[in-house]
Amino acid sequence: MKRGYVQVYTGNGKGKTTAALGLALRAAGHGLNTYVGQFMKGQPYGELGALSSHPHITIEQYGEPQCTTPDDVTPEQVAQAQHGLTKARAAMLSGHYDIIVLDEINVTVWFRLLTAKEVVDFLEARPPHIELILTGRNAPAVLIDRADLVTEMKPIKHYYDLGITARPGIEH
Repeated sequence: MKRGYVQVYTGNGKGKTTAALGLALRAAGHGLNTYVGQFMKGQPYGELGALSSHPHITIEQYGEPQCTTPDDVTPEQVAQAQHGLTKARAAMLSGHYDIIVLDEINVTVWFRLLTAKEVVDFLEARPPHIELILTGRNAPAVLIDRADLVTEMKPIKHYYDLGITARPGIEH
């Protein structure tokens, strides 16, 4: 690609990670290489198995198996997010990848695992040909302002409201 853009997928609706992974699969069909760094995730999501040996997609997780809240953040979780950002930066600057996905990066800022400035610094280090995808609820205004494309996922109706929990292969 001659020029890459910055895309943000945010909002309270389902589908942000799914959209980013769909973009990675589409890009792979054109021979483009994608690095996916999943922040705050340590669960065995279906995409890990499906993409573990994909020749054009690398996916790594930086998180713990259990969920957390903004009030329960530990120093270890902050260190995992910092490590993830360092690994993603190395991938972005390696010359091997065309697309970098920072999955749930917006949530890391919301939970104060990373600062908005750290993510902006990452954006500023982006080579111009790299497409960068930032996902997660509550995208900070500074990231929305710097993005070229912003999509807000908005829930209209969801079976969670009926008490249906996340299903393997559909939600994880």
